[in-house]
Amino acid sequence: MERAIPILPVEDLDVAKEFYIDRLGFGVRFEHRGEGKNGLLGVERGGIWLTLDCPMTGHGREACVSLQVDDADAYYEGWKTRVEIRRPPQNEYWGARTFGVIDPFGNTIFVMGPTT
Repeated sequence: MERAIPILPVEDLDVAKEFYIDRLGFGVRFEHRGEGKNGLLGVERGGIWLTLDCPMTGHGREACVSLQVDDADAYYEGWKTRVEIRRPPQNEYWGARTFGVIDPFGNTIFVMGPTT
């Protein structure tokens, strides 16, 4: 199996863990702690895997990751009371239903599903 696993920069592993695990419902795949707030946290939700890296050096900041899901509205309903949603799901002219979430570190989580 081949898989791309996005790596997102974070500034505090505890804040990242609370956001992705407690609010977005991801589970922990692995966790490696360094000193203080530093380390790596691998999270998963179904077939979606992300790695959160603190401090992430040598890479761009304010990353964007796109999550392809079966039902964007279901994710929206599950997340809308737990995190700030930039806008409710909408059908895009290019054939997907999307909405976006910004994590505490400025990274965009862009959710895409089939149109309704």
